[in-house]
Amino acid sequence: MTKKYFGTDGIRGTANKFPMTAEIALRVGMAVGAKFTDGAHRHRVVIGKDTRLSGYVIEPALTAGLAAVGMDVFLVGPVPTPAVSMLTRSIRADIGIMISASHNPYHDNGIKIFNRDGHKLSDKLETEIEALIDGDITPFLASPENLGRVKRLDDASNRYIEFVKNSFPKEKSLTGLKIVVDCANGAAYSIAPKIFWELGAEVIEIGTQPNGFNINEKCGSTHPELLAKTVLAEKADIGIALDGDADRLLVVNEQGHAVSGDKIIALIADKLHARGELKKDTVVITQMSNLALENYLSYIGVSTIRSQIGDRYVLEEMRKNGCNFGGEQSGHLVLSDYSPTGDGLVAALQVLSVICDAKKPVSEVLNLFEAFPQILRNIKFDATKKNPLEEESVKKIIEEKSRELGAEGRILVRKSGTENLIRVMVEGKSREQIEKIADEIVGKIG
Repeated sequence: MTKKYFGTDGIRGTANKFPMTAEIALRVGMAVGAKFTDGAHRHRVVIGKDTRLSGYVIEPALTAGLAAVGMDVFLVGPVPTPAVSMLTRSIRADIGIMISASHNPYHDNGIKIFNRDGHKLSDKLETEIEALIDGDITPFLASPENLGRVKRLDDASNRYIEFVKNSFPKEKSLTGLKIVVDCANGAAYSIAPKIFWELGAEVIEIGTQPNGFNINEKCGSTHPELLAKTVLAEKADIGIALDGDADRLLVVNEQGHAVSGDKIIALIADKLHARGELKKDTVVITQMSNLALENYLSYIGVSTIRSQIGDRYVLEEMRKNGCNFGGEQSGHLVLSDYSPTGDGLVAALQVLSVICDAKKPVSEVLNLFEAFPQILRNIKFDATKKNPLEEESVKKIIEEKSRELGAEGRILVRKSGTENLIRVMVEGKSREQIEKIADEIVGKIG
């Protein structure tokens, strides 16, 4: 069933335009509160946000809606998305909400929702919440004496800092490592540098001066150019970039080259497998991951399961198959022994723990396989018109070109779940061949 509000990662859109308006946020708060109010206890919700200006609009609207149905609201201010998941479990809240549009520019915002176990909601629950948003919420409104209370959780950031540090082996230290950390002027701007410094590293920080407008602006995991330049200028050992809500990780090696998320997956999987800590000796990856990653993992004795794109779908497959590690090429990495959602800082410490042992440059440590050439193209489309992927000519060329590549390549064409884009991925052994194929598919769509 097509959903009206929810996409692949919560509700997202341009601030002050449908669906990211104060009015909708108020109704989302009431609907979510109504759905998760069960039993006679005082019900709790944790609300975090990133550094976007529009957070000042969405946060109070959500708060009012939740309090209106009797939920006690704990505001934690700017913290990473995984911190909201952790804090929801930590204070035994019934639900957690993060206000963020992740890697999108400042003018977008979003609402991500976690259940009491810190997991993102199922499609079924999202559909049920949508019905409440558009329905009559009056029966769920609390009586005057049962309205929710609102308070700030002042030690939220410190709780999360200690949680992340506890994912790093206690016998190790980052002493001797020079790390450049780019916080994307986002939710981790005051948290990430502290974690690496307290574990012993020399830290050069960038992207730590948010002003409400500069989140993800020419910085962070989607724009690694500044990080690469700084790593080279500072002669650092490694660069670590997060996105706006710090659930995504990008690594730059000492040569200033960005490392694919697939190679980070390979490194962590290798480490867990060697220690006997990789459950089922299986890793969940998505349709975007390179074939060479799958081949490498098979070579070391690790099986792979491919999920839909999106960290929530990675986690669903992990839970279904009893796995404890999975991730996306984009840098969303889920280590469920520590957190039930993607956490860029926990993942970064897993990488750094291997580097501490290896005593080799990052460019060597994170070069476990040679990726097949992969072409990625984004085509804007008018969301008010027919989906281009429903056109017979587009379907036909995708089928033809998939047959042409055979088992030595892949084509993936899909609508973005967060933006009005058609994403085209073509992968194969010959760059010349896949560039030609990508051009032909884009030509039909565009």
